[in-house]
Amino acid sequence: MPGKLKVKIVAGRHLPVMDRASDLTDAFVEVKFGNTTFKTDVYLKSLNPQWNSEWFKFEVDDEDLQDEPLQITVLDHDTYSANDAIGKVYIDIDPLLYSEAATVISGWFPIYDTIHGIRGEINVVVKVDLFNDLNRFRQSSCGVKFFCTTSIPKCYRAVIIHGFVEELVVNEDPEYQWIDRIRTPRASNEARQRLISLMSGELQRKIGLKVLEMRGNAVVGYLQCFDLEGESGLVVRAIGTACTLDKLSSPAAFLPACNSPSKDMKESPLVHPPSHGCRSTHNSPIHTATGSRLTQNFSVSVPTLIYTGMGSGSAGKEGGPFKALLRQQTQSALEQREFPFFTLTAFPPGFLVHVGGVVSARSVKLLDRIHNPDEPETRDAWWAEIRQEIKSHAKALGCHAVVGYSESTSICEEVCILSASGTAAVLNPRFLQDGTVESCLEQRLEENLPAGCGFCHIPYDELNMPFPAHLTYCYNCRKQKVPDVLFTTIDLPTDATVIGKGCLIQARLCRLKKKAQAEANATAISNLLPFMEYEVHTQLMNKLKLKGMNALFGLRIQITVGENMLMGLASATGVYLAALPTPGGIQIAGKTPNDGSYEQHVSHMQKKINDTIAKNKELYEINPPEISEEIIGSPIPEPRQRSRLLRSQSESSDEVTELDLSHGKKDAFVLEIDDTDAMEDVHSLLTDVPPPSGFYSCNTEIMPGINNWTSEIQMFTSVRVIRLSSLNLTNQALNKNFNDLCENLLKSLYFKLRSMIPCCLCHVNFTVSLPEDELIQVTVTAVAITFDKNQALQTTKTQVEKSLQRASTDNEELLQFPLELCSDSLPSHPFPPAKAVTVEKASPMSEGNFRNRSAPPCANSTVGVVKMTPLSFIPGAKITKYLGIINMFFIRETTSLREEGGVSGFLHAFVAEVFAMVRAHVAALGGNAVVSYIMKQCVFMENPNKNQAQCLINVSGDAVVFVRESELEVVSSQPPTANCQSSCPGGEVTT
Repeated sequence: MPGKLKVKIVAGRHLPVMDRASDLTDAFVEVKFGNTTFKTDVYLKSLNPQWNSEWFKFEVDDEDLQDEPLQITVLDHDTYSANDAIGKVYIDIDPLLYSEAATVISGWFPIYDTIHGIRGEINVVVKVDLFNDLNRFRQSSCGVKFFCTTSIPKCYRAVIIHGFVEELVVNEDPEYQWIDRIRTPRASNEARQRLISLMSGELQRKIGLKVLEMRGNAVVGYLQCFDLEGESGLVVRAIGTACTLDKLSSPAAFLPACNSPSKDMKESPLVHPPSHGCRSTHNSPIHTATGSRLTQNFSVSVPTLIYTGMGSGSAGKEGGPFKALLRQQTQSALEQREFPFFTLTAFPPGFLVHVGGVVSARSVKLLDRIHNPDEPETRDAWWAEIRQEIKSHAKALGCHAVVGYSESTSICEEVCILSASGTAAVLNPRFLQDGTVESCLEQRLEENLPAGCGFCHIPYDELNMPFPAHLTYCYNCRKQKVPDVLFTTIDLPTDATVIGKGCLIQARLCRLKKKAQAEANATAISNLLPFMEYEVHTQLMNKLKLKGMNALFGLRIQITVGENMLMGLASATGVYLAALPTPGGIQIAGKTPNDGSYEQHVSHMQKKINDTIAKNKELYEINPPEISEEIIGSPIPEPRQRSRLLRSQSESSDEVTELDLSHGKKDAFVLEIDDTDAMEDVHSLLTDVPPPSGFYSCNTEIMPGINNWTSEIQMFTSVRVIRLSSLNLTNQALNKNFNDLCENLLKSLYFKLRSMIPCCLCHVNFTVSLPEDELIQVTVTAVAITFDKNQALQTTKTQVEKSLQRASTDNEELLQFPLELCSDSLPSHPFPPAKAVTVEKASPMSEGNFRNRSAPPCANSTVGVVKMTPLSFIPGAKITKYLGIINMFFIRETTSLREEGGVSGFLHAFVAEVFAMVRAHVAALGGNAVVSYIMKQCVFMENPNKNQAQCLINVSGDAVVFVRESELEVVSSQPPTANCQSSCPGGEVTT
């Protein structure tokens, strides 16, 4: 499909001074696409040039339109020397290639330089004319839409969900290429940025071709990552879910107001699940291409529970055959797919039938064992190995697919840890194959789903359970068995019955390792992984019990490797599910010396734990109704079945028999103390301070138990970097430093957002990395959403300010270098000089002052600042159009770190510039918001002795157009008037 790309350079503003004699600039622009370059005239002696160039026309194939970015370079003309570079702009043309997309990209783009940052703006107009091409051998995938959101987009309907698509491309990293001339930092950074843009476009095009082969038209849950492998190369990889989507044309078909997320999700439905237990296995050794033993795979399967398809009355008699038919239909539908993986975490109604559990796998690889680093075959084989292992775990749990699937890597020198996780599930084949399931089967499926508890029912045969578990009858329907605890990697289903509110639960772990090289290093890491995984799950279980809750959702576990340590960080949202039994307390037990003071200390710790559980239940409003033991215990299995169950357990190994002794009713969760480390674990349970009054936090999109959201949101990003002392470094000291880092980060966020209470921090996404020896970096992105509460706000504010002031006094360094960036506080176009960005530190809460919820509708009619949120929706608004994905990669380097405010000032300014450039690209597409925003990578490197630092950031999201609910109500009741338009001049009013 050949096409014509047309570009016009209009003007520039706020350019830097390049001629010291006149304090002005002789600027001109180079426009490059592929191998063709055009130049504008030189505009002499001006910092605000007006080029008004002619239309530069490029005749290219649509394959090139998808692969190549439009490159715009602004330079200063010098007569007797080489022209000086001012900065560059990369524009992705792909959003113009959709049939429903924008027809033009027009706006002010920040001019970015990898050394100096943003250096003014340039006004560019871009158009694309495509010609129809029916060649079935074409190599382009124009027309395939991409979405970063992990749920079905709000203004679309899923017709068929085809399955998993993945691809990776490899190239040599320019940073490590040998060249015959002196390498400048700017040239190296720009070569890297351009190469990643090219690889990103190629990757997206190849995935689009796979979607077209499946006869789909969209990719949902698109996740693209970069692996910087050093001398082995640079890898760009992506995964997603291929779908066939239909646009909802009627405004009435759009989502209801997001002020009530529980209602909101019923049209773009969330149906998700849970998990229990921990089962770890060592696989057979991995062999490299040379045949030598490298290391071992480590995998964990955390089984979950699902609906078994049994109903009541006459329907219950047919439950067995119906379930068998459903599984047979699902199996045949999924066997046609190479990878039954889905990156979605929210699903259409009826799509998710059963949930089997969390399945994960990790593998340690050596990058220097790759024979041909420029070819992707070896890395493809690595990921295929991981996926096959997860697939086998899912089948062992009686499931045929994995939902909420994600992949990640952690690289340190030549060692790479590959990680993948998801939730095993049984899916409705109606969404997988068009017309393969009869309507009567679909109706039977809907009739047999118990409301609010079906996903909790165990899917496996309790007589042959793959793991030890404490099972009871469902507290809701009392028809099927449920476990006592659930873990899951996906969001809470909207129809789930939850008591009280949820909370953020984190497990943090550090382990030292000896410095080693090559295979010895990989073996040491491989030996540590199983124990780290076990300890992380133990922490999660202990903290869940301490909160008085019985289920985890949105579980995300990161294992990061450094030169001399491994770090683990697990985040999840804890809730109390009404269908599960009430969790027992935590009881300290174990071998204790005959020492009265020691026994007194243990007794004191036990009392403190009991008090903490009682306080948490009161804090999170967990008051389950009392149910008599007779009701809970019925119906009772037949005696023959019970004897068979006991006989099968006795015939198992001694280890399993010992574990099975814990079966039956348990009043308390026992923590055994047999050494110093165990006591440290008990102490660590009590170090997590709950949020101040008026604050709640979760890592899912919606906080369970809160529905009365307002339209006031505030996104923020924070980066913390600490350097550890190498003297007497122990595991206990490492854990304490890591815990303090995360806790202080949360405290500083609460302090800065205190003007928004009552509010909830949603979609809290922590990322930990070890960029250098003895350097720990934690990045967090979240959004604060306010909600109405039936109590006086002034009293709550006074309480929280007092508590936060006490917390800040304990750790004064929290407020010395505030890195938090509240995205909506950044200025709209025109963008001020780059040095003004640091002013945002002083007032990070511009939007937090807009407390007037009864503002006139016309004040919300236009948004001067592009909204940014990690959520897939905007509270109090409806998304009317998706304009394409924003996928950007930036590099920033400095040789004057101390002069720029140190690490804090450098990172703060860089992240603010990233926000500004994302906003500019969205506004140029005609959008007014970015949803599903995520900072996928933030790699910081520092050389304090040379006063140098470098940072690489990769961000993505969906550019959208949204309309406020209040505006829709006004439009439906009365036509717009001229007075309303005149009261909002220039569209610069922010909401």
